[in-house]
This record gives sequence, structure tokens and C-alpha cells, in this order.
Amino acid sequence: MNTTDADRIADWLVRRGLEGTPEVELLREFCEKCREAGLPLSRALTFIDTLHPVHEGSIFRWRDDDAEEKATVDYGRSDEGEAAETWQRSPFFHLLQTGGEELRRRIGFGEAADFSIIQEVKNAGHTDYLAFVHHVDSNGRIGEMDCVYSAWSTRHAEGFSEPNLAALRRLVPALALAIKCGALSRIAGTLVEVYLGRDTGRRVLEGSIRRGVAERIEAVLWFSDLRGYTAITDTASPDEVIPLLNDYAEAVITAIHDAGGDVLKLIGDGTLAIFKARDPAEACRRALEAEANLRDRLNELNERRRAEERPVTSVYLGLHVGEVFYGNIGSTHRLDFTVVGPAVNETSRIASMCRSVDRPVLLSSAFAGALPATERAKLVSVGRFALRGVGRARELFTVDPALL
Repeated sequence: MNTTDADRIADWLVRRGLEGTPEVELLREFCEKCREAGLPLSRALTFIDTLHPVHEGSIFRWRDDDAEEKATVDYGRSDEGEAAETWQRSPFFHLLQTGGEELRRRIGFGEAADFSIIQEVKNAGHTDYLAFVHHVDSNGRIGEMDCVYSAWSTRHAEGFSEPNLAALRRLVPALALAIKCGALSRIAGTLVEVYLGRDTGRRVLEGSIRRGVAERIEAVLWFSDLRGYTAITDTASPDEVIPLLNDYAEAVITAIHDAGGDVLKLIGDGTLAIFKARDPAEACRRALEAEANLRDRLNELNERRRAEERPVTSVYLGLHVGEVFYGNIGSTHRLDFTVVGPAVNETSRIASMCRSVDRPVLLSSAFAGALPATERAKLVSVGRFALRGVGRARELFTVDPALL
């Protein structure tokens, strides 16, 4: 590759990085452009740690043959078990331990394939292998994203020429920067979704961050909490409380998400969520779908926890439909994107009535009235009740116990 081609690819990397090109697409296009310019790449890999509640990072791969291989792989923790052993046998770990930034092995010309991954590359007929570690300064780190790692190999009979090595040494840092940009975008999306919710997170990333700006919407409101949670925490060992909350939150949140709802807030053992649709009947139907899904999940969860001799419980749920303000509330230094309004308070009061009438789910008359006739026929009235903070008594409904 000559300097003119290297300049052209470097300019292209800057543009694609600014455009936010997905990492796997960026790597593929980069390798193809390098090959067109005479740099005989046969296989490439790059990876970067991230900030994610489940994954430690992502690997992006490219190769010039037809071998089946996932282009993107998310990896878990690499500091324990077999994953830690594999990582510690890698050339990248070796570079970190020795303080190096580059490792080359001319495996087709007698140099040792002294790492298992390099032996694998050699067995596939490659003649030259090059690994880089590009460090991220502490001011630019998020979570464990402290390096961009990459590896490059060729099957060319002469390996990488000196001009091609120079091109890689020049271009890979620019590629690493573009990949870091993509990773930061994914991290931002992950964080706002995990901590704010899917729809709320999307709105925040789109710029809905002005204090006091709220949209008036009609939505189905879901408020649920755990039955007997206080008694459980008083009697269970402290190390059981967080696993219990996680188990039941997983069941509730998954049921809501699978039915198209959005979780806005976790309040101890409580969950506030909304279901939106142009047709209120559709939003109500989705909420009932989530409730049925949750029932099935709770049965499975409680069966497992009983077998493990761990505390079990169930969920109290209130459902209502009404008009709310949906937007940013708080101070200039701390905002919360949530829903507020009398309908939110009423939903909470409906959920709290579950204990009094010994029903796992209670629905407002507004919710029942918005349902399609076929779904409304599955409900039964439990009577009229005075709800604290609500002006007049409300008739409440539940799912017909005979159908449960």
C-alpha cells in the first residue's frame, strides 16, 4: 500500500467514524479497502471492553474465506474461570503485562507460534501475524473501556511487507478511534435503556432533556409490588434480599417488555410502567397480556425457588388508564423522566387495594371500559372502594378467578 492510498483510507475512517458506522461494518469495509490498495489481509479481529450489566465487551471479526464465523460476539467476564485462563494465554494479555503495544510473529518463516490463537492462525495457512493494543487515556475511559485491541494476519507468501506494516501502524489507530466512537454510542444507548427504560432512554438520547418540558399522553399505567415484602425482609437473611428482588424484578420487567410496555421506575420492590398505543384498547390488551405472562413466569420462578429452599412471594398489580404528563421533572442538577398526574397516584392506590380484597390484580373501571368486549368479558367486579387521595369511590375489577 502506498502513502496516497493510506491517506485516502485514513480520511475515509474519519468520515465513517463521524457517521457512527457500526463497528463490524467499519471493520469489514476497512479490510476490503486495504485489500483493494494492495495490503493482503486475510483475517482481522478487533475488540473493546464496554459498560454493560451482562457483557464485558464485544469482538468484531472479518476473514476473506467462506468459513462460518459470527462477525460480532459479545463476551462475558474474563477475570474468572476458563475465560480468565484463555485471556491470560493471549498475546494481548502478554502485551499488557510487558507494557508493549505491538506483537508480530512471522509464523510462515520459522518464528514461534507461542500463543494458541497464533497457532490456530498458522494452522489455517497464514504466514504473518500482527497484534496491537491501543490504550485509551484515563480521561477518555468509561467503565473498563481502557484499550482497543486488534489482530491482523495474511496468507501472502512473503507475509506483510515493510510498506504494508507501516500502513497498518498508521491506519489501525484511526480505526481504533472510530471503533471507540461506535462503542461510546452503544454504551450511551445501553445505559439510558437500562437505567431509564427503552422509550424514555430513546427520548433522552434524541434530546428531550429540558426541565419542565412534558408531553400530555394517554397511557395504560402499571404499578406492581411484592406481596409480603416487608415480612420477608424481616425474616430472611440479608444476603437473600437482593437475589429475591432481582428474581422477581426479572419476571416483572421481562413480562412488561415482551408485551410492548416500558418500565419507567423501580421503587424498592415496586415497578411503575406504561403501555402506549394509538388505540387505548390495544394498550389495555397488551397490559393484560403482560399480566398473564407474569403469572406464568411467577409459577416457574416460585417452583424453582421452593426447590432451592428460598423465600417465595407473588406480585400485587394495579392497572389503570388515563391522561398523564410524560417528561422531565426535577432540578437543574437532577432530572427524572417519568409520568406524573392524578392517574399515576390512582394506579398506586389501586395496587395497594390488592391486599385488602385478596386479589393479585385489580383494574380500574376506566381500564375495564377501554378493553375490547371479548377481553372485558373475562373480568368480574370486586365492588366499589374509597381510594386514599381519590375524590370518590371507584369500582374495581379483577380477572375472573375461574380463568386463572
